[in-house]
Amino acid sequence: MGNLGNKNPLNSNWGSVCFNDSDCFGQKSRSRFENNNPCKSCGSCDSACNCNFKAPTRQLAAPLNSDCVLVNSVVGSKAVQKVAEATFPFTAFAPVIPPGSTINNVVVTPNLAGVVRNTRILRDKVVNIGLLPVTIQVSFTPPGATAPLTAMLTTNLPFQEHTDFPGACPQDTVIESPFEVEGSFAQPGVPVIGTAGAGAGLVTLNAILVKVILRTTITVTRPVIVDPNGGICDVNERRCETPTTPTTSTLGTLPSA
Repeated sequence: MGNLGNKNPLNSNWGSVCFNDSDCFGQKSRSRFENNNPCKSCGSCDSACNCNFKAPTRQLAAPLNSDCVLVNSVVGSKAVQKVAEATFPFTAFAPVIPPGSTINNVVVTPNLAGVVRNTRILRDKVVNIGLLPVTIQVSFTPPGATAPLTAMLTTNLPFQEHTDFPGACPQDTVIESPFEVEGSFAQPGVPVIGTAGAGAGLVTLNAILVKVILRTTITVTRPVIVDPNGGICDVNERRCETPTTPTTSTLGTLPSA
């Protein structure tokens, strides 16, 4: 076979041989030999091949039944705080904290991944009830002792909150962002009614109040229909009518401590 010189594609130097004058959509060749390249590259601008690229054919969607669209209208959005708290007697911890012990330190570790919350909407209000799992670690010194000991308790802190939300209606939808912990607090010496032994039914100060402040953002949305001219109408025009009897709701069962 004779030498084809620069006409032989096998002797091409990254685009030094071309097959047509495609300008690759107006882009310059990125060949190593761009300055010596007498012709323009083709296809992807990295090849001397004559590549004729075509976009895949789009599938046509089924025709719409109307020229209106359904969208979610935001009724409102606000940042709110919720407080989870409970009081625990010394007898709730393991080991049991002896009466009269000195509480040195209390560390509260919330488990946000295990939060249980039930949310309902009343007229102009959002009601939220739930439980926050926590682990409580107490450093204490028993009466007459000098070395501190550690007691533990894993339990749930209940919380409830009703947030004024003008314009909200029972058939709207509530979206709550994940909880964030703003602060944890513990107060030893809080009065509590004894539940066991000789102290049953008596008020004692051998207890610890635990409080966790949570922050979240509540957003209420409502489905509405929008026509081509920007006109808006509610999907349910009677959603905000006041019921003849108060709303009663049995929420989901909360897990045991």
